[in-house]
Amino acid sequence: MQPGMQEAIRQYEARTPKSRAVWQHAQQWTPLGVHSNYRSLDPYPFYVRRASGVHLWDVDDNQYLDFNMGFGGLQSGHAHPAIVEAMSRQLADGTLYGYEWERTPEAAERVCRRFGMDQVRFSSTGLEATHHAMRIARATTGRRHVLKFEGGYHGSHDTLLVGVKPRIEDAGPADRPASAPASRGLLPQVVERTLVAPFNDLEATRAIAREHSKDLAAIITEPIPMNMGFVLPEDGFLPGLRDLADELGALLVFDEIKTGAKYPHGGAGRLGVRPDLTLLGKSIACGAPLSAIAARKGILSDVGPRKIAHAGTFNSNPLSIACCLASLEHILTEEALERSARLNAKLAAGYQQVMRDRHVTALVAADGVSGTVFFTDKPVRDWRSFLAVDGERSMLYYYLCLNRGLIPSGTGPDEQWTISVVHTEADVERHLSILDSVASGLAGSIVAGGIEESV
Repeated sequence: MQPGMQEAIRQYEARTPKSRAVWQHAQQWTPLGVHSNYRSLDPYPFYVRRASGVHLWDVDDNQYLDFNMGFGGLQSGHAHPAIVEAMSRQLADGTLYGYEWERTPEAAERVCRRFGMDQVRFSSTGLEATHHAMRIARATTGRRHVLKFEGGYHGSHDTLLVGVKPRIEDAGPADRPASAPASRGLLPQVVERTLVAPFNDLEATRAIAREHSKDLAAIITEPIPMNMGFVLPEDGFLPGLRDLADELGALLVFDEIKTGAKYPHGGAGRLGVRPDLTLLGKSIACGAPLSAIAARKGILSDVGPRKIAHAGTFNSNPLSIACCLASLEHILTEEALERSARLNAKLAAGYQQVMRDRHVTALVAADGVSGTVFFTDKPVRDWRSFLAVDGERSMLYYYLCLNRGLIPSGTGPDEQWTISVVHTEADVERHLSILDSVASGLAGSIVAGGIEESV
């Protein structure tokens, strides 16, 4: 255990006795006391009472400056007035019709125009979007295999719950990763149809894909992987995937559940590569459950009864669509995102300065409105290099900040911070002040590993 960890956890427990009581009740009825494994925390999670703007308050009335922002789902900040107004207005007219709302076509057009696509289908969660996208790719191409990248997470459904944060003993060779299941209960026949390649290694990816050239339906990736911290694609990698997909007749799918709202035109717009399918979620409706499968012309032509299945009672419900319209019009504006990006650059530069001044071995990766700190001296370009990150030190950093009223990022070394449109320079300065106050406790030798898969 990292020096100082026991004391940090002791302080956490002293601050959160009511959360412990809620957890003790909750775990009688719910595994781990939470409804997503990512919310689990040792020795127990803290439970939130309310949130507003850039702050959360837990059941013990501790106030936190929030830079997690719902794991990137709240580019708006908490309870943004435009979202509150959209929800309030729609509540009186109904939250679920079972039929299409008159404004849904407007939302569909806005999404297509913003992200450079031709048609869209709405669902409720990112998991649904990636799940349906794999079915659409297989139906469109008549093929069975899909290729994803090691360490990447695309929702907890069977097809893509493979090669997600694998332990090194299960991962296979670096240039030919194993299709390691990330959960019990996956059928071997499903797992073997999901190929895994190393991110940022175009030659290895080509070799794996070409071996299955006649049966490869799709290549799916986050344009910027955000489940191994924050990993920017190297020059030529995404264009190379575009060329590879075209060569093999497979669909290139960008999972932009996280990145879609972090740039004015998504990660694809930021990096200049157009996929065949763009999958959107999280901040696309700033707190309301909504996801989208946006496609190039013709790909969704066979979606329909007795052809390609896509259905759901809550798809395009008016409450979520109203929030989507408010988000695209009033929150995710180019001006607001550019302002957030400037604050993000200031935060990232501040991290680098603090780590240098306090002699902490760490690297900072950031772009757009997000970034992360890696406690390692080796660049992180893929899952294998991410394994050099000191996971215990990452968690010590998290607890030390939490005990001072700062949620610095998502929980764990594989997450990142998000700068919302309502964060201010004062919030960034407060973040850096707290970081500086805890940094001396983070110095020392680096211990690689300690990363656990927890989907």
